[in-house]
Amino acid sequence: MGGPWEGLPRDFSAELRAEQQSLATEIIREIRSAVPEFSRPLSGKFGTGIQQGVETALAEFTDRVAGLPAPGPRQLRVYRSLGRGELSEGRSLDALQAAFRLGARIAWRRYARVARRRGLAAEQLVTLAEAVFAHIDEVAAASVQGYVDARTDRAGALGRARHRLHDLLLAGADPAELAAAARLADWPLPAQVAAVSLDPGPAHRQPSAPPARLPEYVLAGLDVPQPHLLLPDPAAPLADPQLAAALHGRGAVIGPAVPPALAAQSLRWARLVRASLPEPPQRPVDCRERYADLLLLTDPALVRLIAERRLAPLAPLTPKQRDRLAATLLAWLQTGRGTAPEVAARLGIHPQTARQRLHRVHQLFGPALASPDTRLELEIALRATATTTTP
Repeated sequence: MGGPWEGLPRDFSAELRAEQQSLATEIIREIRSAVPEFSRPLSGKFGTGIQQGVETALAEFTDRVAGLPAPGPRQLRVYRSLGRGELSEGRSLDALQAAFRLGARIAWRRYARVARRRGLAAEQLVTLAEAVFAHIDEVAAASVQGYVDARTDRAGALGRARHRLHDLLLAGADPAELAAAARLADWPLPAQVAAVSLDPGPAHRQPSAPPARLPEYVLAGLDVPQPHLLLPDPAAPLADPQLAAALHGRGAVIGPAVPPALAAQSLRWARLVRASLPEPPQRPVDCRERYADLLLLTDPALVRLIAERRLAPLAPLTPKQRDRLAATLLAWLQTGRGTAPEVAARLGIHPQTARQRLHRVHQLFGPALASPDTRLELEIALRATATTTTP
């Protein structure tokens, strides 16, 4: 058997057992009086759990004194259920540990009176105290394990529920199904969501640079070829330093905020913008600042047709001439058909150079530049085909 119980007379267990019922009543009464979390009426699962826990612990202690084996599966299940109950009540283990300590002190006082009445020697009283507190340590350890197991189970169930919600959002599920899944996932369904496209993580991450932890409100799809996130009510999360740290260096592009049913569309737009970037951005790119570019990316075939038609006057020129005049025309359009000095300031060139280029642009495109529709199509074409050139 081992432990301090070996130093006690086995027949002493009969005297302890006689105290068991009244001692259980006293312990429960004192716990309800001294520990606020346990002061409510002992009804339902809560009351049954406390009553059963105290009675099982007292009965097992007397069994150990009688020479019976350490707690078996039934007793351990009772103690672990105490820990599980605390998690289900939304509490830490502090209140339960306080109840254990109080129960042990009350039990020790009662057992000490019985021991003195029995005439146990001082050394045996010390052994009895050791046995009481060793026993409560075992009970407490089992309850802690129950708490940890319940938390692990809850995390697993919550993770599965959130994964399902993530999938339903990207599948465009109907509102009722989304609302039910959101309740199970403990994720209040927001008015808007935004998807975040991420680059795949490095195959081998340096030990000195562990991945930043994502905030709990983020729904993540990371173990896929095209990693991504879903953010609820994006305005607030985008100001969160924890999220910013997690997105840094991941090639993040944040899609537009949309109703939950359009989450897949937000992700598609984010991926379109990411595909248009020549290098992975170190800091997140916000699609809200690139709506015009995004519009051009949604139908590249149509944009090419517009470009072929509207930019045809530039086709006979050399590549260098074509690039310079295209940049000049785009600057003129974006400054609201600005003056030569305004175009020059935008391009960083001399006003006289801008004036000469504008004159050449008007020669090539002629009266078509007076049409608002033509100017719109020209800007679409030029924005889509713009290249970085030396002015």
